[in-house]
Parts: sequence; structure tokens; C-alpha cells
Amino acid sequence: MSIRTRFAPSPTGMLHIGGVRTALFSWLYARRHGGVFILRVEDTDRERSTEEATRVILDGMQWLGLTADEGPYFQSQRMDRYREVIERFLSEGLAYRCYCTKEELEAMRNAQLAAKQKPRYDGTCRQRSAPRPGVDPVVRFKNPLDGVVVVEDAIHGRIAFANAELDDLIIARSDGSPTYNFCVVVDDLDMRVTHVIRGDDHLNNTPRQINMLQALGATPPVYAHVPMILGADGAKLSKRHGAVSVLQYREEGYLPEALLNYLVRLGWSHGDQEIFTLEEMIQKFDIADVNKSASAFNPEKLLWLNQQHIMRATPEYLAGQLKPHLEALGVEVTDLARLAAVAKAQQERAKTLKEMARNSVFFFAEVTEYEEKAAKKNLTTESAAALGAVREKLAALETWAAPAIHEAISQVAAELGTGLGKVAQPVRVAVSGGSISPPIDVTLEILGRDTVLERLTRAMDWIARATPNKG
Repeated sequence: MSIRTRFAPSPTGMLHIGGVRTALFSWLYARRHGGVFILRVEDTDRERSTEEATRVILDGMQWLGLTADEGPYFQSQRMDRYREVIERFLSEGLAYRCYCTKEELEAMRNAQLAAKQKPRYDGTCRQRSAPRPGVDPVVRFKNPLDGVVVVEDAIHGRIAFANAELDDLIIARSDGSPTYNFCVVVDDLDMRVTHVIRGDDHLNNTPRQINMLQALGATPPVYAHVPMILGADGAKLSKRHGAVSVLQYREEGYLPEALLNYLVRLGWSHGDQEIFTLEEMIQKFDIADVNKSASAFNPEKLLWLNQQHIMRATPEYLAGQLKPHLEALGVEVTDLARLAAVAKAQQERAKTLKEMARNSVFFFAEVTEYEEKAAKKNLTTESAAALGAVREKLAALETWAAPAIHEAISQVAAELGTGLGKVAQPVRVAVSGGSISPPIDVTLEILGRDTVLERLTRAMDWIARATPNKG
């Protein structure tokens, strides 16, 4: 059997990490078994679905690299097919038109609650054949009245639902539009989905969907209901915990593979391994190994994993990821080789690409001012002599490379009888505008001789202007 999984988000809200983890598990399962991964946008709720949410779904999946083999399919483009199946249900006696009004349904519900019964539709119109003037009917599926529906869940195991507890589900509203649970059934049937991996908030929908699939003569897929993600405080995940649009993680400087690595470990493990490449995830992931209990979202762990992936990435890859973050700061980069050198110099100390970009602006933009605290400590009359001596030695270097630059700065420190840091730090502030940069020799090599000499001269001029004339 060829494995076919699907990710079916609804564009009524932004795609966040809970949805991404479901997509990841479905994608990994298909990839591991050489199957097909389908992307389906469930946009039948036209009032709540938005173009922005749809864009986030498509852009988010592309950014994460969770490419679909089929789709994206849009339910809104399949209305004729849904109506066709509804008519089949009606003609075969598998569904019926219900003429009960909202007021009658509310009275039914209140009476059941008063009798301490579970609120459910009582089948009033189940045997009705005549229309009710003035009432636009809904269409209900005739759920079996007895027996049980057994779900062999790949995560939770065997779960049985009594049909007597399930009422007759509305499959078409009074305006003729199909409902979510019905559309899902038709889609999974038509798209030949073999494995449905989704959040366990859908578990109660499963027996109804199985009954409809069986009514259509289909074999239900294998279901795997993934436990939810909670906040660190044990509460349902919300924006304050990190349930934001997945694209916000891109904007904050997270690598897509770091986010996927973090999410795959929320509820799944492979021994004590913490850091996974995408290839390792595909090779080792199995839905049967997913835990039954909920997982807690830990932003600190995500940040640590992001740093680990930055440290392990190739400079060329990081350069491509870093470029848009520099552009967001108004820095246009055309020299990708230089950008890769900057990424290599910065990757051991940056936790996010956003942080890396902020600390790398001086490589590509003029230094027009200095951090006040850094300048007060390092750009002084005492350091001016060191800056001048460094400038003189650097100007005379035959080879502009980090080892030669390091040797020149060390010579100045030795000649002045001071520590290397007393020379290197003023140079760092002079060329970067602040007190933090990669190792000074690497920093100067990347900046280039002309830029370094110019910035050292500018810093010495700044010291001269800032020093009161005592004459």
C-alpha cells in the first residue's frame, strides 16, 4: 500500500506551531515510507477564512521546506463534488432533510439538559418525507442507531464509540453549503488518504467520519491523533506562550530546520538525541513512537536549538538566511561571498539571525556614531596613540589576512607595554562602533584594508574633537 498523508489547515486563523507540528509529522511519515504528502486548505467557512491566513499557510510551508507532492487543494473549489455526494446520500436513504427550526432545536436541548441527558438531535425528521412550508431544511446524515465504531488509533490505541451516543450530523446547512466533517470525508476518499495524522481535538469527529466513509463503501484510513501542545504553565497554548504565526519565527531569526527539530521532539523522541537534521528526522521518525500525553512548549529550548543549528550550518547557507534580516535593517548586500565570511565569523555567538544581522550591520554600512559607553571607555586620548600605531602597521602589511593582522596588533601591544585587549578593544570600537564583534583579526580581514584604515582615521579625529583644548 502506498502511504498517502495530508495536512488540512483551515485559514480561519494563522498557522501556528501546533499546526506546523501536525504538518511535520504527516510529512515525515510520508517521506519515510516513500509516500505522498498532500496539502489541502479547508476554506469552506467563507465568513471566517481570510486571504492573509491562506498566504501564511502557503508561505509558512514553503519556508519550512514541507513541500507537498499534491496540492494545494482548496475545498472552496470542490463544491460541485460535495453537492454530488449529498445528493447520493439523499437518494440512497443515507441522509435526510431536517425541517426543525432553531427554536425547536433549542427547546429540545433544554428539555434534555433538564432531564440530565446528553444534548443531541433526537431524529424528529428522520422518517419525514413531506417538506415543511417556509422552512429551508438542513441535510443530516443517518448515523447508525446501534453498534459501535472502533478507532484503532496509531497513538492512543483502540477506542470505541457507541453509535447510540452519536446524533445525526448536519452535512449541509440550510443554504446548501456543506459542513466541515462531511467535506473532510469526501476529500479523504477522493484523495485516497491512507493515514490521517491530526490533533486529538479532532478525535470526537472520527467516529462520525468513519460512519460516513463506510456508508460510501470506503475503507477508513488509519488515524493518529496527536496530543496538544501546552504552555510551560500547563495551560492551553496561547499567544503569550508562543502560539503566533509561524512566519513570526522567521521574522525573529529562527532557522526553519531548528523550528522543525524543536517541534519533532515535542512528543516524540529517539533515545537521548536532541539535535536532528531533516534527513535524520525522515530516517528515524515513526508515528507509533509519539507519546500519548501533551507536551509543554519551552521557548528557551527552542532558542538553544536555534543556536545549535546556526553553529552547524554552512556559512553559505547562513548567508542566504541572513540577507533578508540585514535588508530589514536597511542594509542591501550584493557581495554574497563577503556575507558568507561575516556569517562564518558570527555563527559561534549568535542565537538568532536577527541578532546576527544587528551585530553585522557595520560590515556593510558606514559607522557614523559610536556607542556612548563603549566610546567613553575605549576612544580616549590614551587609546589614540594605540590606534595610530595600529593604523601605521596595518597600512604597511603586505598580506591582508587575519594572521598578519593579529601579529601587527600584538606588536603594537608589546611596543606599548600593555595587554592585547587594551589595543584590540579600541580598534574594535573604532571599526564597528560598539564593543562587540567577532575576533578582531577576522573582523578587520573581512572589512578590508581601505575601510579599516579609514575608520581608524575617523576614530582618531573623533577623539581629537572630543578632547577639550587645554592650550
